[in-house]
Amino acid sequence: MSQSHHDLPRTHDVEPLRDRFLRVGRPGASAVLRRWYDVRIHDDHHVPRQGPVLLAPNHVGYLDGPLLVVTAPRTVHAMIKREMFSGPLKPILRAGGQIPLDRFNVDPLAVKRALRVLRDGKVLAIYPEGSRGAGDGRFVKRGWAYLATVTGAPVVPVAVFGSRLPGTSVSDLPPRGHRVDVVYGEPITVNTTSWPRRSADILALTEDLQKRFMEHIEQAQRRCGGILPGSAPDDEGPEPGSIARSDAVSDEHRDSDAPRDPAVPGSDPEATPGGTR
Repeated sequence: MSQSHHDLPRTHDVEPLRDRFLRVGRPGASAVLRRWYDVRIHDDHHVPRQGPVLLAPNHVGYLDGPLLVVTAPRTVHAMIKREMFSGPLKPILRAGGQIPLDRFNVDPLAVKRALRVLRDGKVLAIYPEGSRGAGDGRFVKRGWAYLATVTGAPVVPVAVFGSRLPGTSVSDLPPRGHRVDVVYGEPITVNTTSWPRRSADILALTEDLQKRFMEHIEQAQRRCGGILPGSAPDDEGPEPGSIARSDAVSDEHRDSDAPRDPAVPGSDPEATPGGTR
């Protein structure tokens, strides 16, 4: 199904994100990162070279974001917690076309910016686990499933190993020369669903994607010998609304993180207070 910015949720009024700074700066940044760490990229041929793509990496440490953005085979726009958009990082992230995200409240503008990226045929990265932690995929949120089903973008799972050492803070970096592996999985095809979309369908897709996400992490671990760092001393734990792979999903979890969508009366991002009018 072809995507239009006038499809619901509408994105015709959202400015395209800039990416020239990213395109120009990525080669140099990648070279610096590769000189500092032993970066090994596996199977990046799985990332389609044209059209919308949704990258879904696990998230263990501070290095994950820069590593993915500068080494991916295509220019990447990532959804990043809004707390990062402060101080000297703010103009860099803005110039690089990254998307600030409120992780704890419905954020219509962030959703519409993400949809704009995918409808423009570009690459979006979203961390299914939300916050940095163990990186095993046991807890995920529903945003990636929602974005995939609205746009039909294939989901490429990504497993990162070595970006944080066991027992260290989620903000710590590994020492110079440390090996870091980035392993791309085969694209997961997702069918586009037109309005109205049901929360139950988003939940079912989330659970299917989570299963395949965890399988990829385990397979990638066996293949490259990567080690997940486990929980960190300052690990925030699962974010509100997260879905636990090993536990039954409560009614509270089913409803608390439901994406804002025209399928639910009064939840169209264009009609949500603080939207993009």
